[in-house]
Amino acid sequence: MTFYEAIMRPSWSLLERGWADRVWQAARPRFTSQVVGPHFEHVCREFALAHDWGGEFAAEVAAGIAPGGGRGQNIEVDVIALAPQDNHTRRLLSVGEAKWSEIMNVGHLKRLEQARDQLHTRGLDTRDTVLALYSGAGFDGALTDAAARDPRVLLVDLPMLYD
Repeated sequence: MTFYEAIMRPSWSLLERGWADRVWQAARPRFTSQVVGPHFEHVCREFALAHDWGGEFAAEVAAGIAPGGGRGQNIEVDVIALAPQDNHTRRLLSVGEAKWSEIMNVGHLKRLEQARDQLHTRGLDTRDTVLALYSGAGFDGALTDAAARDPRVLLVDLPMLYD
């Protein structure tokens, strides 16, 4: 239904002329960014909710903002997993970035490190926070090496998401 509403209905006259290839080539980037990307982020949040984060499950998972100290320093975060609230400082179990069609690299990891640090300054306990990178396209070698060296970096690919 979503495909019909996003792609077919607005281009029905062109599709009737047999120009399906043209319609798809023009609509594909919009469909990927407005339909597939948000759906992938939702699947990643569902994964984070069901994932065992070092012996603990998240009580709350959502997208959010890691507020920075000044204008333009806020970081949008696709997956924020929080531990259950107790009498202590609330723990940030994981902060994650989700990219459907982009090979992720160390730059994505650095962005998550900055988001984690900004959330720490806002009062969250980030001592054991896992930096999770979710990708439908894969990870470059430098990021794979960084994840192999640090157990607090989790690379989540499609087989892991759907296993």
